[in-house]
Amino acid sequence: MNDADTPTSPVTASFRFYEELNDFLAPQHRRHEFQAPCARAATVKHMIEALGVPHTEVELVLVNGESSTFDRLLRDGDRVSVYPRFETFDITPLLRLREHPLRETRFIADAHLGGLAHLLRLTGFDTLYDNHYADEEIERIAGREHRIVLTRDRELLKRRTITHGCFVHALKPALQIAEIFERLDLARSARPFTLCLECNTPLRTIDKASIEDRLPEGVRERHQRFSTCDGCQRIFWEGSHWQRMRRLVDTLLARPD
Repeated sequence: MNDADTPTSPVTASFRFYEELNDFLAPQHRRHEFQAPCARAATVKHMIEALGVPHTEVELVLVNGESSTFDRLLRDGDRVSVYPRFETFDITPLLRLREHPLRETRFIADAHLGGLAHLLRLTGFDTLYDNHYADEEIERIAGREHRIVLTRDRELLKRRTITHGCFVHALKPALQIAEIFERLDLARSARPFTLCLECNTPLRTIDKASIEDRLPEGVRERHQRFSTCDGCQRIFWEGSHWQRMRRLVDTLLARPD
């Protein structure tokens, strides 16, 4: 029996991560090929995550130049290339790591992304948020309702049953939503001002006469169009706050020709 065939023989593979995936790596591994020791039974997914990259951030893996699934066992001498979501060219002839895209773009945000959750609702995207959600509950809801997990916790995205997720790099909500819009190309499917910012319930138009007694005097005099949320019973109109939000939405929806 050759040494290479014994159970104790080491397995070493070469890795190269591309574009924003480098942000998850140790500094010495960024933007160049490097070698890493692997357990003999290590899969592609195990090693990618052991090196710090959540599997939900990965769109395509090539092993020795051929497209690979996450569950492929690594062998000594393998060369692994790991790519993020592609925006600029079509990779449909290659093997993506998820069999099907999500039919609807729906989100669940972790406890640190309340501002982002509100802005996603503002642009019409069904987004669950509760600052009391535990990681286990986020994982369970995401699987049951086919939601994209949004988080700044890379360990949450490494959970086995989470198939769709985004690590949010930006720190401020306005920058966070711009990042998510760009990464997921959301501008085409946005429906601004159709969801309640507080409870994620669809808004409906309501006749002014039926709510006049609930309106501030100045609002009653200046505005004619109103909508309401059947969940929290709030009433909305196009005041100065709406105008500020409209400017933010217009910036998000503006796309270069």
